[in-house]
Amino acid sequence: MSMPRPHPAPWWTQRPALLRYIADLVAGELAALRHDPSIEPGAWTGSLSLQQDLGLDSLELLHVAGVLATALGMQHSGVEDYLLARRSLGEWADLAATALAHWDQEIVFGTSGSSGQPKRCVHELACLEQEAAALASLFPGRRRLLVAVPSHHIYGFLFSHLLPRHLGLGPDDVLSVRARLPGQLARYTQPGDLVIGHPLFWEAVSTARAPFAPDVFGVSSTAPCPDPVAAAAEEAGLAALFQVYGSSETGGLGWRRTAREDYRLFPYLARGAGERGLLRAVPGGATISLQAQDALDWRGARSFAVGARCDGALQVGGVNVFPERVREVLRAHPGVADAAVRLMRPDEGLRLKAFIVPHAGHGEAREDFVRELRAWVDARLAVAERPKAFTFGSALPRTAMGKAADWSIA
Repeated sequence: MSMPRPHPAPWWTQRPALLRYIADLVAGELAALRHDPSIEPGAWTGSLSLQQDLGLDSLELLHVAGVLATALGMQHSGVEDYLLARRSLGEWADLAATALAHWDQEIVFGTSGSSGQPKRCVHELACLEQEAAALASLFPGRRRLLVAVPSHHIYGFLFSHLLPRHLGLGPDDVLSVRARLPGQLARYTQPGDLVIGHPLFWEAVSTARAPFAPDVFGVSSTAPCPDPVAAAAEEAGLAALFQVYGSSETGGLGWRRTAREDYRLFPYLARGAGERGLLRAVPGGATISLQAQDALDWRGARSFAVGARCDGALQVGGVNVFPERVREVLRAHPGVADAAVRLMRPDEGLRLKAFIVPHAGHGEAREDFVRELRAWVDARLAVAERPKAFTFGSALPRTAMGKAADWSIA
């Protein structure tokens, strides 16, 4: 008779994991506040001073402390105000641990905010643990996790904080590879590794075509992984590149081992009403309804392909961006009469492009106008939202039927 597997200790009781979570959250918020994507936690330790080492001013400190308190539900313990009186990562970890010991039933994740207003996505920790347990059944025998995603977003949290515990791994078995060049990843892999990445990361890995060690698995999420990228990774010796489909709002919904397969629902999910509806059996016996972010092309009771997004979002670098929001930012420029924004075609690149109709008297000095537009979007949009190619004309491209048309970049 087999003994039931003991439930792992709460994730936050592992201090290195809690420090990593807080460091990633602080770095992510600062990168957004300062429009500086180069801010990465790297080798930040508990002794790092938020003011002396990171230079947080009073407004930044207030903002970041508020985001951390909200994410971990620190208001339930009443210690959240002490964050403003503590000025090191280690002291914030101490306060977070105290708060979580009092109450840790939920955690809040934020979306990118590319639609103009970031969403707060509240998840019960019991449901996240349920998902992590299901993921663990897909990856038996893993000895290390190599993580290329931040741990304070839901995907990174599931794979770098919850999954290791269900696999019987400790904090020392979870290694960040965000500071390494993706093209050099294969040389660092060992048999039994699980590499957690996103589509652009795997594309950079696959271009190097360096051979992986035997028995190395990968995971990709946050956006659809192009089939050629997945195929290139497998050709380089990756045992499999699992793709997980879901969102910050819903958590993971399905998975597939290769791009040649349909997605399979996680065991606690079932098909619901409509093309996006799902039913989830949550711990405790209740059933809740979910809506996928995309239309689902059902291939059976428990398998599906992913269709078109239903909210107008596109994926750029693993981040949801909304072209209509980018268009409105461009149209607010005094020199822009109208604009259109689209994702580049595969032969053009992987970023957004913009077609600009200038007001009279603007755009004659084309290079100066492009520099002006770049400065405008850099000050108002996140990195993934910024168009990387500008095309100009007297009217937006249209088909013979009057519908919006694509254009080629110069």
